[in-house]
Amino acid sequence: MILHRLLWRFARHRDDAVFYALQATDAIRWIGAQGVRLGPGVRVLDLGCGHGVFGGELARRGCDVAFADERNDLLPEHRGRPFHVINLDRDDVATLGRHDLVVCSNVLEHLSRPRAFLERADQLLAPGGRLYLSWTNWLSPWGGHEFSPFHYLGPRLGTGLHDALGRPRFHKPGVNLFVTHIGRVMGWIRRDARLDVVTMAPRYYTELGWLMHCPGLREFAAWNAALLLRARTSSSPNV
Repeated sequence: MILHRLLWRFARHRDDAVFYALQATDAIRWIGAQGVRLGPGVRVLDLGCGHGVFGGELARRGCDVAFADERNDLLPEHRGRPFHVINLDRDDVATLGRHDLVVCSNVLEHLSRPRAFLERADQLLAPGGRLYLSWTNWLSPWGGHEFSPFHYLGPRLGTGLHDALGRPRFHKPGVNLFVTHIGRVMGWIRRDARLDVVTMAPRYYTELGWLMHCPGLREFAAWNAALLLRARTSSSPNV
């Protein structure tokens, strides 16, 4: 369980590079524990990479990492690696090629068309490839990001009350933050996507994976949802 370490770090240093490195290394530990090979020769795409912390941690393990996002905000130590400019709401992901592992970390809740992205995400995966998808679900304690817990009052009333207190806010519901529920996303994957769920867990306490199988409870108890996905085949059962 890493949640307590993240909260401690955030309280003292906010979301600095160490905060994101803690997230990345713990997620990589979980991905490896699911039998995903990580190391030399593994082609990785850090999709919606931000500063590239997640992909950078995988590069340190020897993976062949490429980055993709709307703009290049990579940390200086990662800027020599391949970078692709893409808008996931608008552009064709097939232009990014196929990879053994695609990491899409804390991106889904910022997409205006998350369902459309999931419908074509299989185009990013090489045979046997995996997609690591994680996002902050709306009803979790951090669902409103920096205006949490006011998001429990709804996207309009919650932000209005937060703003009335004079606090700064970057995320705007309906603009760069969208209401994304676990159950709804799981339904999209089962009905529309060419993907199957290999396994899933609350990202920051993966030991409690059973929570993700409890409709309703998971929407509040899973601080951040983590799914490991693969391209669908006729014989692959969905979780």
